Amino acid sequence: MKLRACALGALLAFGIAGSAAAQEKSFHLKLSHWVPPSHPLQKAMEEWGASIQKASNGTITFSVFPAQQLGKAFDHYDMARDGIADVTYINPGYQPGRFPVIAAGELPFLMANGKGGSQALDAWYRKYAAKEMKDVKFCLAFVHDPGAIHSVKKKVMVPGDIKGMKIRPAHATMGQFVTLLGGTNVQSSAPEVRDILEKGVADAVTFPWGSILLFKIDSVAKYHMDVPLYATTFAWVMNKAVYEQMSANQKKVIDDHCSTEWALKVAAPWADYEFGGRAKLKAAAGHEVYSISADQLAQWRKAAEPLEKAWAEGVTKAGVDAAAAMKELKESLAKYKAAY
Repeated sequence: MKLRACALGALLAFGIAGSAAAQEKSFHLKLSHWVPPSHPLQKAMEEWGASIQKASNGTITFSVFPAQQLGKAFDHYDMARDGIADVTYINPGYQPGRFPVIAAGELPFLMANGKGGSQALDAWYRKYAAKEMKDVKFCLAFVHDPGAIHSVKKKVMVPGDIKGMKIRPAHATMGQFVTLLGGTNVQSSAPEVRDILEKGVADAVTFPWGSILLFKIDSVAKYHMDVPLYATTFAWVMNKAVYEQMSANQKKVIDDHCSTEWALKVAAPWADYEFGGRAKLKAAAGHEVYSISADQLAQWRKAAEPLEKAWAEGVTKAGVDAAAAMKELKESLAKYKAAY
C-alpha cells in the first residue's frame, strides 16, 4: 500500500508539474545583431538560444537575425527597448555620453585580454546596469580581445603621428583620444569601415585584429601597430515587456543565461578569433605588423591620462562615485587576471 501511495503521489506531482508547464505561454525570441553571419557572435547567439530552448522545455524558442537585418548597428539598444527585437547586441560606445559608466571598459591600456576582461566587466557592471540601462533588461556584458590602430598609408608610432589624420574610432572614448591628439573623427559602423577607407574618407581605424580580415579591411589597411591599445564594451539586452510576461520558471531560465559565466561563453570564441588575426596579418603579403619601444608606449600612456579624468567627470554627473567605480573595476580585472 505504501509503495502504491508513493507511486500515486509521484504521478500526481508529475501531473501537476506537467500541467504547469503546459500552461506556460510560449515565446519565440528574435535575437538581433549587426555583424556578418560568419562572425563568432552568430554561433554564440545560436548556442545561447538553443540552451534557453532546452532549459525551458521548448517554451522559449528563438531566431537569430544577423547583419543589421532588423535595424542599424547604432539602433540596437532602442530596438530592444521598443520591441523591434527581443534580445539585441549593443555597442554602448556607439552613442557617446548615453552610457557613461560602462565606458570605463573602453579606456586605453586597461585590459590585457578579452576572456578575463569580459568576466571582469560583466561582474563589475551588474551593480550599475539596472540604472544605466533601465529601459531594458540587462543580460550580460563582454569585450573583444584588445584592438589596435590600423592605417592605410603610414605607420603610426607615437601620439603626435595622429595629428591631421582622419580616423574611424571604435567608440566614443577612442573618438575623444583622436580629438585630443589632433586628429579628426570619422563615424561609421563596423560594416562600413572598409568603404570609408577605400574612398579616403578615413586614413586609419581602431579595430580588433581578426575583424580586420572578417570585414575585409585588410584589403586597404596595411600598417598595424602591435600594442593592446583598447577594448570595446558590448552587451546583450532584452525587451523588458517580454521578460515580464514570462512565468517564474521561464524568467529563471533567462536569468541563468544572463550571467558572468555566459559572458565568458559568449566572449571566448570571439576573443580567440581576434587574437588569431594578428598572426594571420603578420603572415600576409604586403602587411606590416610592427612593435613600438617602451619609450613610445610611455608616450601613449601619458597621452591617454586625460581620458580617465573625462570619464570620471561624466560618471560623476550621472550620480556615480567615479573613484569607487574605477577601483572596483580594477579589482575585478585583477581577480580575473585581465589587468594590463
